[in-house]
Amino acid sequence: MMNRSSLQEDFGALRFQLAYMSYALALTHVHRLPAAPAVFRAPFQRLIEKMLSPDVWTYWRHVSTGNGPMNKSLGELPPQWNPVHDDNIMYSAYIQSMALLYHYLFDDPKYAQPGALTFKIEPLYWGDGGESFEYDEKSLNQRLYWQMVEKGYLGIACEPNCVFQICNQPAILGFRMHDLVYGGSIAEEVTEGYKQAWSEFGITRENGHFNILVMEKEHELLEPPPQGWADFWLGSLINMWNPEIVKSNFPAQIAHWRRDAPEGSMWIEPSVKPEGFGPPLTHAYDFGWAAVCASEVGDADSLDRLLKYADMFMDPVWDNGAYFYPRRDGWFDDQGRLAAMDPHTGNALLGYARLNVPDGLNKLYNNPLTKAHFAQPALVDMSEGIEVREARYHPDTRSLNIAMRPGRCREGFFDLSFANFWGRGSWSLLIDDEVAVEGNDSEVTSSGRAEAHRNGDRLDLRLPAGDHRLEVVWNEA
Repeated sequence: MMNRSSLQEDFGALRFQLAYMSYALALTHVHRLPAAPAVFRAPFQRLIEKMLSPDVWTYWRHVSTGNGPMNKSLGELPPQWNPVHDDNIMYSAYIQSMALLYHYLFDDPKYAQPGALTFKIEPLYWGDGGESFEYDEKSLNQRLYWQMVEKGYLGIACEPNCVFQICNQPAILGFRMHDLVYGGSIAEEVTEGYKQAWSEFGITRENGHFNILVMEKEHELLEPPPQGWADFWLGSLINMWNPEIVKSNFPAQIAHWRRDAPEGSMWIEPSVKPEGFGPPLTHAYDFGWAAVCASEVGDADSLDRLLKYADMFMDPVWDNGAYFYPRRDGWFDDQGRLAAMDPHTGNALLGYARLNVPDGLNKLYNNPLTKAHFAQPALVDMSEGIEVREARYHPDTRSLNIAMRPGRCREGFFDLSFANFWGRGSWSLLIDDEVAVEGNDSEVTSSGRAEAHRNGDRLDLRLPAGDHRLEVVWNEA
């Protein structure tokens, strides 16, 4: 996951990889495997745990001092250890939204407990005991909300003095998740204020490209040349609450940046950093974000062409059951086509683009999960490494359909656990179209093909490892 810079300064830093991996999991769970929280819950927790690691956030100790190209007017500032108290929305919004997404998706207040989000560093040879800052999803959300209010809803700065449109969108996602979990209308308040505040500068330019950032002290729009990654990254995110502005500009944006390639594939012209903004680290962010944005706006043709190019020319590999694109430095191949690959694009963005559905983030934001969703039968625990290919409950037919294969599971059997199973009448569980288990609220009868028993409010099932399709059908109570 390490990029060419170990300072966590560029757009492929660890925080961005971890955050968009979690967003990809969220979208896949809601839209593709809604009856399989077992697939997503533990990985989501591990991503949050990694986001809390000092490897991810201690860059702020240096970045907070400013005195760089875009904040010279502030002079050199005292260093800040706390990564979420002021500015640094490029980190704080991601951990805020990830924690609240977890609560919303799994109906689990794990990160609502005091100190559940603690930023702690305990160095061995310096620091006189280190630093520790305790938050939870509610106190962190409140801290971001009041910063947003104090800034007049224009947004919270990433680096001191630099208010990027992009990195304020995850905070809005977090506000929406907070509203869905706890009630209220913070997200609506913030988005209305945001539109008003940005009307002075324009969310987009007259030429249809997105504006990137405002310098806070000067209250001036910084206007570098258009950037492909900025068009597509912001478009991917802001589509959740302002789809009109995205879909009215995306066709011209993709037409501006795309380049045709063999067999109907295409790549995206990279936006090389302007001179004076650090070393020109090669990357494929423009390409990766174009794929994500195409998936979000529902441009299946562009998405297919981009993914075809990635598979033909960006050297994908399978490693221990995982498909990704390894890092490759240098911008172009000997045909003058994009060849660069970075960990953020190869590990997170292209997977996100493949797993998303049209308006995936918009639907997550605007179509809340109901109490009925959390009361439906679902796969809530399973052996490690199983690949679940289908998981959906169908209320109209009172049936739960699960498809799976061994994946990286090394056991000779699958252990599965289902919730919300009882109180629905008699039922039959079919494995590969053959009845394997039958039961009702008082009895469970297993065939030789599987073992099943009631475990409190769950049904536990053991069956031989393999490629299987399971269907549970309930009769009328």
